[in-house]
Amino acid sequence: MRRHSTSLVLCSYVLMIGAGGCAHGQSVAAKPPALPARSADVADTTGAGLIPSGFGTLKQDDIAVKLQVPDVLVKLTPLDESVIRTLSTDSYRALRGIAESHKAAVAREVAQHGLLRGSLWYVSFYGLAPDARFSPLEMTINSAGQDFRPLEIIPVSGGFGEQRLQPRVTQTALYVFDDALDVNQPLIVSFGNERNSGWSAILSTIERERALVRSRALSTAPKAP
Repeated sequence: MRRHSTSLVLCSYVLMIGAGGCAHGQSVAAKPPALPARSADVADTTGAGLIPSGFGTLKQDDIAVKLQVPDVLVKLTPLDESVIRTLSTDSYRALRGIAESHKAAVAREVAQHGLLRGSLWYVSFYGLAPDARFSPLEMTINSAGQDFRPLEIIPVSGGFGEQRLQPRVTQTALYVFDDALDVNQPLIVSFGNERNSGWSAILSTIERERALVRSRALSTAPKAP
């Protein structure tokens, strides 16, 4: 695995989503770009390319890896297009909007580390107790026997750099991993002393939904004259 020094991009500036900032530690999503037209995407269903957007039904929690450490609930969601296109339209728009809002920052970090595009994940930390502490760098994803640690962390919500949470408050960030981290393979996610090996089951759900999306898209394709 390519070795990189892990650095934390924390709050010399904080990249916010939208002009409204964060309420109670929550990020406020900017208006994301419009989804591609369904008819233009139907060609994807006939080959090995991406499934079309706008036909998925999954919720974000269906594709998120969850770990609970003392006083904090951690959720990781891959922002790989092949995964998030299985989501319902609203969920897809929200996650795609987050990625697009931070596209320039992600591109800088990808170039800095010599990556092709990086493996981008949206990570949230939810407070379960007063003054709950979390350490953003305690994240490892194991794929094919290799441990991947975040190469860069780009804050999304205000106050992320404080690494402290109150009950029912969420702090969020984008995590950039190495290109070699393949979301279409079994993964084991670790945070602190907690491990979650449930990605294989999540991936089965994603693959079933991909097949359903292709079927839905084909059923709505214009008929040849």
